[in-house]
Amino acid sequence: MADRTETEKRDLTKDLAAAVRGEVSSAAADRALMTMDASNYRRVPRAVVAPRDAEDVAAALRVCREHGVPVVPRGAGTSIAGQATGVGVVLDFTRHMRRIVSLDPAARTAVVEPGVILDDLRAAAGAHGLTFGPDPSTHSRCTLGGMIGNNSCGSHSVAWGTTADSVRELELLTYGGERVRAGRGTGPTGAPTGLPPRLRDGVKSLVDAELALLRTGYPDLPRRISGYALDALLPERGTDLARALTGSEGTLGVLTGATVRLVETPAARVLAVLGYPDESAAAEAAHTLLPHKPMTVEGMAADLVGSAAGLPEGGAWLFVEMGGASPAEAAARAEALCRAAAADGTTGHAVVTDPAGQRALWRIREDASGTATRMPDGSEAWPGWEDCAVPPARLGPYLRDFRALLAQHGLRGTPYGHFGDGCIHIRIDFDLLTPPGIRRFRDFSHDLADLVVAHGGSLSGEHGDGQARAELLPKMYGPELVGLFGRFKDLWDPAAGLNPGMLVRPDRLDDNLRFAPLPGRPVPVEFGYPHDNGDFSAAVRRCVGVAKCRNEKTAAGSADVMCPSFRATGEEQHSTRGRARLLHEMLAGEVITDGWRSPEVHDALDLCLSCKGCRSDCPVGVDMATYKAEFLHHHYEGRLRPAAHYSMGRLPQWLHAAAPAAPAVNALARTPLAAVAKRLAGVAPERPLPALATETFTRWWWRRRRAAPPAGGRTVLLWPDTFTNHLSPQVGRAAVRVLEAAGLRPLLPPTAPLPGGALPQPALPRLRRPPLCCGLTYVSTGQLDRARAVMRRTLDVLTPLLAAGRPLVVLEPSCAAALRTDLPELLADDPRAPRLAASVRTFAQTLEDFAPDWRPPRLDRPVAGQTHCHQHAVLGDAADRRLRERAGLTGQLSGGCCGLAGNFGFERGHYDISVACAEDQLLPAVRQSAPGTEILADGFSCRTQLDHLGDRPGRHLAEVLAEALGEADA
Repeated sequence: MADRTETEKRDLTKDLAAAVRGEVSSAAADRALMTMDASNYRRVPRAVVAPRDAEDVAAALRVCREHGVPVVPRGAGTSIAGQATGVGVVLDFTRHMRRIVSLDPAARTAVVEPGVILDDLRAAAGAHGLTFGPDPSTHSRCTLGGMIGNNSCGSHSVAWGTTADSVRELELLTYGGERVRAGRGTGPTGAPTGLPPRLRDGVKSLVDAELALLRTGYPDLPRRISGYALDALLPERGTDLARALTGSEGTLGVLTGATVRLVETPAARVLAVLGYPDESAAAEAAHTLLPHKPMTVEGMAADLVGSAAGLPEGGAWLFVEMGGASPAEAAARAEALCRAAAADGTTGHAVVTDPAGQRALWRIREDASGTATRMPDGSEAWPGWEDCAVPPARLGPYLRDFRALLAQHGLRGTPYGHFGDGCIHIRIDFDLLTPPGIRRFRDFSHDLADLVVAHGGSLSGEHGDGQARAELLPKMYGPELVGLFGRFKDLWDPAAGLNPGMLVRPDRLDDNLRFAPLPGRPVPVEFGYPHDNGDFSAAVRRCVGVAKCRNEKTAAGSADVMCPSFRATGEEQHSTRGRARLLHEMLAGEVITDGWRSPEVHDALDLCLSCKGCRSDCPVGVDMATYKAEFLHHHYEGRLRPAAHYSMGRLPQWLHAAAPAAPAVNALARTPLAAVAKRLAGVAPERPLPALATETFTRWWWRRRRAAPPAGGRTVLLWPDTFTNHLSPQVGRAAVRVLEAAGLRPLLPPTAPLPGGALPQPALPRLRRPPLCCGLTYVSTGQLDRARAVMRRTLDVLTPLLAAGRPLVVLEPSCAAALRTDLPELLADDPRAPRLAASVRTFAQTLEDFAPDWRPPRLDRPVAGQTHCHQHAVLGDAADRRLRERAGLTGQLSGGCCGLAGNFGFERGHYDISVACAEDQLLPAVRQSAPGTEILADGFSCRTQLDHLGDRPGRHLAEVLAEALGEADA
């Protein structure tokens, strides 16, 4: 049977490849990437097709009909009800069919292909003062086709409605190959226009026969998304076929194009934040704000918002955006709304006029679909009842009953969402791993469906029914109307070839759960995964598919890093989500069958820069750099490694050995022998070899100490990292100069434990042992046994020296991040590890914490450059920004990753991607900076990338301040 299935898959793939000009694949990696969306569900497709145009779609449908294989259209894969998963052929519209065909500002319409990303359309329309109204939180990566399939909404729906309100005409292909142009209105016979005769007559007959049911069977509420919107076909509603097909989740036709309505955007926007005692009070108040004509009325409670700054007092808040023809008008409208709301019992309010402040608050809301997947105690929470909606005036009572139902079933969740439309989102701590937990999930779903219907609501208020809620539609609509849905489906898709198992005759809501094939017990791993109770499967499960890592552009004013390799390649497998999906399937063992030896996972992780951007920027804290190190450790266990692992992975050893012969090594690096050495070492031929310091930082330090012991002051331990010591000693010398000027007493740790934890003395001879190491290069290449050994040695030496509360000052951000996170997570069994991690300070943090009264020299010049990706992700740069401000260094550093990323950019085969990452933000920021701008780059990799690719060198902040101190002394 398995052989027959493989033969059928090969034949299908062969026929598709012959018929379609776009990419066709049945490879394990490509199928694994499409097994899941952002829901609880998983289905394994047979093949993936990326059509280039509508003709390709028609050809793919023809081949699938001939083979009797179902089809599921897919956009960004952010659907939360399972409708973007399928067992047949997945049509991936994100690669090619993403043109904005035309945009007519006068008519306020645009013609788009289904793969157009919403933010791209908004940017194009924004040039004319227009926008596309619906704006789900995934606006930076979701596609118009997916929005039309789900009838997406977003936070501005109180002003501009749902996607169905913005659709004018749809172009579709049925599974049978019929072409449809669906709009509004009827022809001479009273039937919808744009349909082939079979469908035209069938739709008219069905509607004419069921007028009474269509007029009485639907609840009247703004967020009624569930089921087919057949009431849009009523004559009094204009026989709007485009609206009826919007929200059909790819079960009736495959979208190939759409004409959509655009709306005028206000010239100015102001955000009013209203505080309430709790979420019920906020829910009760939300609908009373609608007469003020707000653009948004979004609700969030304290358990989701956390410690966000800028919020008024309260336990829950409404984010209410007001527009106006000018900032003054928008602010006046916001103040008037706040006064009216205060009369009804707010606990406080704030009016945020600053665009940066507004963006920061909106980011909390937009990230909620990810952050809500973890409860305050770290336990997992899942969708399934993500977006039911009730009449806005019923939201308060509904939420109280909802909370009571959660308690009755022993469940927890954090409601938030579109309170002004009566729609809430929530992730619930379902146990979807065990039979009793799954039964509870099913029982709760049935009980909650009854509750929603009792309040006059819709099972889906935004994300569609898919598999998650379609089974329960009879509770909302009754068997007669649900039966009519089935007849409508059969009319359009008699072969049941489009997205079967969704919406009509659906699979059970507890079938096809994504967790079912995962191992029942934790797999043996090296890292401790403290946030996932040591369970690698739980760490991988963190990725719920919201796909923030698929952002192709970084938002204006954002310092985000994630995900540089996706932005460089545009390939799903090189996104954080794609890699997490492949790891999930590796653990499942069904599609990817080689476990830790998997070439598919290896190839996807090969272009991961280990930038750690996902650790901070991913709403659920996926840490792909750690997962990559874990995978490489197991993948190469007992096997020969790539040459780069032996050369760059063990760089601290080689640099220590080469230090005495640095002049000779540097001379050889300038001869033809360098090309041979690079080839043997796995180094990219395009990269020049960095010059070794002829005097290491530590040698300079001991020579200086013996000549002139340091003066008094508070002692801080200065970490002599490998890069500073052997490749950039000038950074270490500059840091010593600044720290001493600030009244601190920097000392270097010895290379071996001293009796009683004594500090090294000036007369101590230079030790011959290898220097201490954070283990970074070993971790990044997956040599975790060696990493653990060097880290334990570091602990042995440093623990006694840090006992008095001394900080460990680390100048290289990547080394600081390794000591702060990799060391305690790799040495999870050593109680000394978290104490050392807590002692780590960056250069700026040290000055702020231990020399708060010191005033740096004033430089009064602009800056450009990049915040190191590891610092952004692990350490934060708030202290650096404050130090720059005190020194008169103005301007912001860019986000992203420099692309060199330690060994990554030096490895053979990575050069082009490395350059592309640098061109994403760093190099443009430097090129666009004015003459006299100080180029800051605290990381050795960042400075090296600038040396190799730019025409302006970067410096560590310590170098800039030390130079200014020298000028002041002069």
